Amino acid sequence: MNKKYCLIPDEEKFYSFLASLTFSPVELMQLKLMHINQICVDESACQWEVHFSCAAHLTGGLLQKAAQKLAAAFSLQSVDMICDGDGSKCQVMQREPQAEVEITDCTGEPLPEEIPLPPEPPDIEIGETLPPEPPCETSYNNPEEDPDYLQAMAALYGEKKADGQLWGKKIKGTPRKLDTVTEEERNVVIEGTFVKSLDKDGALQTFIDKETRVGSIVLTFNVSDDTGGIFVKLRFDKRDGGDPRKECNEFKNLLKPGMRLRLQGDVAPDRFAFDEMCMVPRGIMKLDAKEERMDNAEVKRVELHCHTKMSKLDGLTPMEGLVKQAIRWGHKALAITDHGVVQAFPFCFDAAEGSDLKLIFGMEGYLISDRKTKDDAVDTENPDAVTKGKSKISSHHIIILAKNEVGLRNLYQLVTISHLRYLNKRPLLPRAVIEEHREGLILGSACEAGELYRAVRLGASDEELEEIADFYDYLEIQPTGNNQFLVRENYCTEEDLREHNRKIYELGKRLGKLTVATCDVHFLNPEDAQLRAILQAGQGYKDADLQPPLYLHTTEEMLEEFSYLGEDAAYEVVVTNTNKIADMIERIKPVPDRDQLYSPSIPGAEDAVRDLSYAKAHEWYGETLPQIVEDRLKMELDAIIGHGFSVLYYIAHKLVKHSIDRGYLVGSRGSVGSSFVATMLDITEVNALKPHYRCPHCRHSEFFMNNEVDSGFDLPPKDCPECGTRMLRDGHDIPFAVFLGFHGDKVPDIDLNFSGGIDPDDPSAMSDQSVAHKYTEELFGRDNVCRAGTIATIANKTAIGFIRKYYEAKNLHVHPAHVAALVEGFAGIKRTTGQHPGGIMVVPRNMDIHYITPMNRPADDKDGTTITTHYDYHSINDRLVKLDILGHDDPMVLKMLEKYLQEDVDPHFDPKKIPVGDEATMRIFQDTSSLGVTPEQIDSAVGTFGIPECGTKFVRQMISDVQPKKFSEVVRVSGYSHGTDVWLNNAQDLIKEGKPVAETISTRDDVMTHLISKGVEPSLAFKTMEHVRKGKAAKKGLEPKMLEAMRAVNIPEWYIKSCEKVQYLFPKAHAVAYVLMAYRIAYCKVHYPKEFYAAYFTVRAKDFDYTHVSKGKAYVKNFIKNVYQQGFKASPLDKTTVTYLELVNEMLERGLSFDKMDLYKSDPIKFLVTENGLRPPLAALGGVGENAAKSIAAARDINRPFISQEDLRLRSGVNKSVIEKLADMGVLGDLPENNQIDLFA
Repeated sequence: MNKKYCLIPDEEKFYSFLASLTFSPVELMQLKLMHINQICVDESACQWEVHFSCAAHLTGGLLQKAAQKLAAAFSLQSVDMICDGDGSKCQVMQREPQAEVEITDCTGEPLPEEIPLPPEPPDIEIGETLPPEPPCETSYNNPEEDPDYLQAMAALYGEKKADGQLWGKKIKGTPRKLDTVTEEERNVVIEGTFVKSLDKDGALQTFIDKETRVGSIVLTFNVSDDTGGIFVKLRFDKRDGGDPRKECNEFKNLLKPGMRLRLQGDVAPDRFAFDEMCMVPRGIMKLDAKEERMDNAEVKRVELHCHTKMSKLDGLTPMEGLVKQAIRWGHKALAITDHGVVQAFPFCFDAAEGSDLKLIFGMEGYLISDRKTKDDAVDTENPDAVTKGKSKISSHHIIILAKNEVGLRNLYQLVTISHLRYLNKRPLLPRAVIEEHREGLILGSACEAGELYRAVRLGASDEELEEIADFYDYLEIQPTGNNQFLVRENYCTEEDLREHNRKIYELGKRLGKLTVATCDVHFLNPEDAQLRAILQAGQGYKDADLQPPLYLHTTEEMLEEFSYLGEDAAYEVVVTNTNKIADMIERIKPVPDRDQLYSPSIPGAEDAVRDLSYAKAHEWYGETLPQIVEDRLKMELDAIIGHGFSVLYYIAHKLVKHSIDRGYLVGSRGSVGSSFVATMLDITEVNALKPHYRCPHCRHSEFFMNNEVDSGFDLPPKDCPECGTRMLRDGHDIPFAVFLGFHGDKVPDIDLNFSGGIDPDDPSAMSDQSVAHKYTEELFGRDNVCRAGTIATIANKTAIGFIRKYYEAKNLHVHPAHVAALVEGFAGIKRTTGQHPGGIMVVPRNMDIHYITPMNRPADDKDGTTITTHYDYHSINDRLVKLDILGHDDPMVLKMLEKYLQEDVDPHFDPKKIPVGDEATMRIFQDTSSLGVTPEQIDSAVGTFGIPECGTKFVRQMISDVQPKKFSEVVRVSGYSHGTDVWLNNAQDLIKEGKPVAETISTRDDVMTHLISKGVEPSLAFKTMEHVRKGKAAKKGLEPKMLEAMRAVNIPEWYIKSCEKVQYLFPKAHAVAYVLMAYRIAYCKVHYPKEFYAAYFTVRAKDFDYTHVSKGKAYVKNFIKNVYQQGFKASPLDKTTVTYLELVNEMLERGLSFDKMDLYKSDPIKFLVTENGLRPPLAALGGVGENAAKSIAAARDINRPFISQEDLRLRSGVNKSVIEKLADMGVLGDLPENNQIDLFA
């Protein structure tokens, strides 16, 4: 059969294909001078003739290289490069026999007949096959029937991929295991799973990409199999006006974590990755997903003993994966029984929602018994006998399952009691306590660690066994593999293990109790045993590699396991009895539905919220409210009161008022500033109305309704046209929907920043945050308030340490890609519990919290006084009111500024009355002129060192790029810096291209307000905002209806693309609140520099070490320079030191200085303002510390000077090291060492 035909390729795609063959940029430019006329294919000879014309001379060497690469790419014997019609002679160049390449005389060679090809077939999706070509009469064989022709077409048109081909050319060859890829090789074929990568901070990223200086994108991702891993690198270059970033993103969209891939390419050590193996692929193919285990039994078993990742540092079963597997297998029920806790319940319930799977909620508890002897008896009347007696109390495992709602409440009670009253390394449960709360519970005898199995193994009599078994509702046996450690340690034989299970089965028969077979699941699939081995090895277990088969078994596997009982008995314990237990149990919910908010009751809260709101509105805007104010108030109050949220607002109002009355400012966080009612209740200073003027005297107001300005603070000063009083400027145009949803029914999350520091002038007092917490207890009662609980999981860096240590102990090298794959398996494993830094949960007085959650102490601290929710607070969000009473430095900085300035400058200074729009203050966001220094003096183009949210190097560069001249533009900077993928590769590029700053996306509100202003329907604008700010647009693109609406009102494509890059957007109200605080502090920095630096160093520079400062300005500058040069290698302490030394340098460059530290004049912890600058406190000397400084101050305050260093030490109680530090710094002057006087001196 004659296999000859000609192709007329698409040149653009042909050159794109050449670009994938690793030519240099110069070579590609030369090759693009060719015009490809046709490619004549001789399949029988495995030969191509590439006919081209060229306006410029191409060297034979380049043509030979092109021919060689084409021959290698398509497995050809030879490729002839033939120049048509220019009369030039081309020298013949031979290649090696396996892929001969000729460059021949082009003038006398007859050409094959040109065959016109049919139109180019349409692009196809991955996984589709190429459409058949239309018939074509030729002197050669019909191409449409020739698979080789189709293969050549698919190769030439690289975007048409079939049979799973994702990128590059078709893969040929046998794949190898990754642990065999250890040195540089060409054309290697591998298979593995696409897994996430670890970045330099130990965070898991789907991809890691880097832009080169010439604009190319180098993309790295990981592939791992069960033996090892490898890096894979692709490079996307700029060519023919293409967009490397777009091409890179298109490729990223093809891959999803967990996808199985086959790759072919060259491998070599990567010198940029510590010489770890890396592949540069020529082809990437998607493989079918690995066949998963299935339970094919007609009637399935039910697993009644299962541990998830909430079993502390023991369980590795992912909660969602476990539930999904049970659903996929067709199991009708599944029990969750973690060690001593129930924290997995909400996660499992969410995963099962919408399925037919019945979740059984239970726990494997730690039973302490009074059954045996008087010495072992448990004193349930005196829990201290348990918690403070022996260091460890012997306990047995017990399975406790909740049968119904009553049982669930009792289970929660048992969790609380065990954690609060009987915590001794583990949460223990006395038998009597279980009996007291037994209603609605089903008790099982548990595993080898249960008292029944232990008694069987130790040879207890039948009477003793019957007495023990009588306590339980059902008995439990497990695969003999679970207890192989008993055989290894010579406690029994393999046959003994089977005999133990037979005995328990027979005991159940005698007593009429069901015996069930369970797995004691600790990981999901057999291959996950390695993860548990690594986890246990990291905790010091010597037999970690000898993992029992604690995976979720299928029905067939369990029937085979218990076949020694006989076919009928095996079916009974595996299938019949487990289903009977499941049938006894009702379908219950672990927590109420999310739309059930149990809010505390405060009589008259609705009226108070309404009355206070209108009273403040009339105070600001007059007796007759402007329509915009009236409409906004009514709309918000209807939603707040209508949905039962008035109590939350009223609580927040009382908390803020309590702090303001004590002289402290309170800052708002989150979206609460989106609510005008919150402003009227003094919960936030952020005014969400449209920008406007308002007169404080006659209440006249002027609103700007047509987006003339973005913030009222940007308006120029203006006198009232009615009375001539200078008007106030306000309003930031923030929609209420951002806070409570479009329909006003979203449970509000009111976050408040109270002063978190101790007042230096009253060190014995509590912080304002602590006072607020205590006031909350007074409002609702101590028994109705607890801290919001959190669950801390294994950090990636800890997991990395476990993995590396495991392989190092075996003298094995582990590739970082394989490490990353294993780290994913550790994600979510519980390490300990904790508490939200300021979250307070409030329980209604008439409600038992066990309707929602059990309780415990954070970190299992039996001596702690703090009590938290047992569930992570996210799991019970929107069921209980959570007050976020957070601590922050900004309110304390302003409090200190107020004190300094009232003492030294103006006794009536009030930070809340600092004028907005001050030109000198705004100037520091553009340059350094307001500070009287040059950028070179402080090594910064802007003057924002020490300004909250604006002082880091990254944000200072952002400010320099934006050059904000208005308050609203600084708000944008705050949005950029707190968002994800909002600034880099997004707004930054748009601003450089000349797009107006005001039109770029910085906060979530920007999207909604911008779309509405252009004419998009408000509810759709809100949905679009939610889609963008949650990162859904970046993952899946904007929905068609959103795109249609945006394009209908002429939203530019660059704006749409910007939306589709965003991963997270910051709330505008939060940004405004932050910037308002920052502006006030910046105002003081410009106009009151000494007081600013004193407040900053006192509150924010807790690690301030005067030793550095005492060495002078040149030393300070060199220290800063050296730390920046070290980059990531710099120590955490040095990085912290640089933060305050940059302020020290700036202060010195502004002409201020530090007075010497003085034993009598220096404050113990506060920087003092002096004529020339500041005097540092005693605690600012490294090695002294606050406690020693306070002790010295207390000793000197008795108005008797110290007569010696010995006298100082004895009176203050400080140690010798502190005395030496003070002496070395010259603080002690000529104070003698001891009290004795030398008479002959």
